[in-house]
Amino acid sequence: MDEISIYIHIPFCERKCYYCAFNSFCADEEQKQTYLNALKNEIIRRKTDRIVKSIYIGGGTPSILNSEEIEEIVKVLYDNYQIYDNAEFTIEANPNSINEDLLKKWKSLRVNRVSLGIQSLNDKTLKSIGRLHDKKTAIKAIELTRKYFDNVSCDLIVGLENETGKDLCSYASEFIKRGVKHISCYLLEVYPNTLLFKMCQKNEYKPLNDAQTIQSFNKLSNYLVDKGFERYEISNFALPSYESKHNLNYWTRGDYLGFGISAHSFIDEHRIENASNLHDYEKGIFTQETLSSKEIVEEIIMLGLRCKIGVNLSNLKDYDITKNVYFNDYISQGILIKKDDVIYLNPLYYHLSNTIISNLLP
Repeated sequence: MDEISIYIHIPFCERKCYYCAFNSFCADEEQKQTYLNALKNEIIRRKTDRIVKSIYIGGGTPSILNSEEIEEIVKVLYDNYQIYDNAEFTIEANPNSINEDLLKKWKSLRVNRVSLGIQSLNDKTLKSIGRLHDKKTAIKAIELTRKYFDNVSCDLIVGLENETGKDLCSYASEFIKRGVKHISCYLLEVYPNTLLFKMCQKNEYKPLNDAQTIQSFNKLSNYLVDKGFERYEISNFALPSYESKHNLNYWTRGDYLGFGISAHSFIDEHRIENASNLHDYEKGIFTQETLSSKEIVEEIIMLGLRCKIGVNLSNLKDYDITKNVYFNDYISQGILIKKDDVIYLNPLYYHLSNTIISNLLP
């Protein structure tokens, strides 16, 4: 039987963080209920016979929903889909919006992995990027979540103003001390139309420059590897067997269904994107495209070289990457590593991945 993963988007936030470019917003109770009804209808409407191997509820801030609202979504899911007993089931949470009762409810609903958006453990930094928690709240949230869940992931942002590699290593140390098994380390991106972008334009906020950001990331990466974490994807580190199965499904081009505003699906080489506003989403409006053979090859290269799994040359169909003008140079310089029929990007060059990968595309 074919397998599939499921992503559910909860776009609500208490307040939008200054750097956030995702489709998220503050909503009143009426908007929230309208959205949740449309979401449940979509889950039922797009029912499939495939077995679900992973579920991920992201946002926004899913932990903003109360126990009953989450339970209703999960019930619709389990009533309409065949789901493995051991399916990885992740929910994202912000430290300031979780409590013991909510964690108990999630556990009873078969959630088995929690991803906490920490970003930093410096109170001044957190305030400067619009986060609603402080270090004390974040640490308490980790400890409380670990009380109920073995598989806990924490996010950090690399490149924030005045945040050194040494600072990031100290935050990671706090996570590890409390039993966190997975750490996602994202480079700060300043997107147009965000408050942070305007702040940078006015010189009210000064992120690290590229060289400083790379230096900080390398220091953090080396620290995590020394602590037994594997860098299984450019931005993601995990202890053995604690990799995100859901995200690995994306990176290996497995099929998945995305429910909610702006959610993406990938089914049999077709990409589907839901409408980005509530009015159109309620109507069931979406766009769809079929990937060309060239686009498929490009995706295999882009995703494979970001991960420890690499790119199997036999999957590249008619594209002989070994004849690419850069390929042999990259091999001889140790930028690419070739073992049998699989090529890998040397982790020492991850910070140049965008350039290297684009040079290798058809």
